[in-house]
Amino acid sequence: MKIIYSIFAACLIAATGCQSNSLPNPDETEFTPLFDGKSFLGWSQPENNQYKITDGAIHLPAGGKGNLLTEKQYSDFVLRFEFKLSPGANNGLAIRAPLQSGSLAYEGMELQILDNPGAREKYENKLRPNQYHGAIYNIAAPNKIDDLLNPPGEWNTQEVIALGRRIVVRVNGRKIVDYDLNSITDPMIIRKHPGILRASGHIGFLGHNDEVFFRNLRIKELPVVDRENRPPPAFTSLFDGQSLAGWNGLLLPPNDNPIKRVALTPEARIAAQAIADENMLAHWRVEEGTIHFDGKGKSLSTARHDYANYELHCDWKITANGDSGIYLRGVPQVQIWDARAEGERKQKGSGGLFNNEKGGGDPDKKADHAAGTWNRFRILIIGDRVHVFLNNQLVLKDVPLENYWDRKSPLPPSGPIELQAHGNPLWFKNIYIREIK
Repeated sequence: MKIIYSIFAACLIAATGCQSNSLPNPDETEFTPLFDGKSFLGWSQPENNQYKITDGAIHLPAGGKGNLLTEKQYSDFVLRFEFKLSPGANNGLAIRAPLQSGSLAYEGMELQILDNPGAREKYENKLRPNQYHGAIYNIAAPNKIDDLLNPPGEWNTQEVIALGRRIVVRVNGRKIVDYDLNSITDPMIIRKHPGILRASGHIGFLGHNDEVFFRNLRIKELPVVDRENRPPPAFTSLFDGQSLAGWNGLLLPPNDNPIKRVALTPEARIAAQAIADENMLAHWRVEEGTIHFDGKGKSLSTARHDYANYELHCDWKITANGDSGIYLRGVPQVQIWDARAEGERKQKGSGGLFNNEKGGGDPDKKADHAAGTWNRFRILIIGDRVHVFLNNQLVLKDVPLENYWDRKSPLPPSGPIELQAHGNPLWFKNIYIREIK
């Protein structure tokens, strides 16, 4: 699998020479309808869905609830539609959301749909800025709240542009949100909203018991380009696709244990590292833009040992019956294995925290591609809490990583990132990190 980023997101990189404020403005002829005005063809309707079609519009009656989501997933796009609200109405526009019930504002993203004046009165002036119409719910506030919407019962227009992690919202022709999700600096907000890590997902409406109407929904999907071993904006490459620069061999047991490793004298550490690097060079190499392990040596470690809170991207491939993992802060491990091999835990899939004893470590779902094909991790570690996306599915949500090396002590605050050798060939590429400080 190749990590892809939109052409327009690439324009945000200064090296391209594109203007960072340039936005697509496609002609109406380039859009594809999302709603035919007559049926819910192309939409997924859970059992609790209470949306219906009235006068050519998607209509949620007063007291209605439920989520209405497209069957298709979308990554980068321009979405346009019209909406009409009842007094005080509250709804949500889900983007890049999983096809499930529950809180899509957190496991996907929700752009608020709200009758601002009526809702202000309805909620007794307790609305936060990031809860008004157009807000990325609980993340980013619109720059305009008052005199934005037409009165209840009248139609409004909205445009949403998703370019990588840049989200732009225009309402009635006015740009009210232009936000880079990578600009979030509060680790707790990122931890609470793993959905911002999703590269694609479903689009839809989130009912909150109020009457709303939507019509003239259409979308323009934005083209994408391959950026193999080249980081997206705000990320740094841990592998350049050409060399093992920035990597060392992991010290041989017992010094693979970071507690024992830090206790070494400088002289002993240098000697042990020389042996580990000799082993690394014998069994790890760069092969056609990948880090390849021949299955016979020991693990690989970043030369830096001070990674704390971060988002890590990594593509990986294993052979049939293969087994591996990624150590976060030098602690094992986010599990990698052949989910079609024999064994109850293996068949639950990759992405779990294999060495947890108390906090639960098995993935919530199996999202592995077959052995011999590429898989993609997006891993977020904040404090001791870990989210894992495997192939764009959230398989592990906010689970504490336990300190395998000392069960009575908390997780180390920082450490290296390690690729585990487990006696079988491995391949890794597209390894990027975004440190969160």
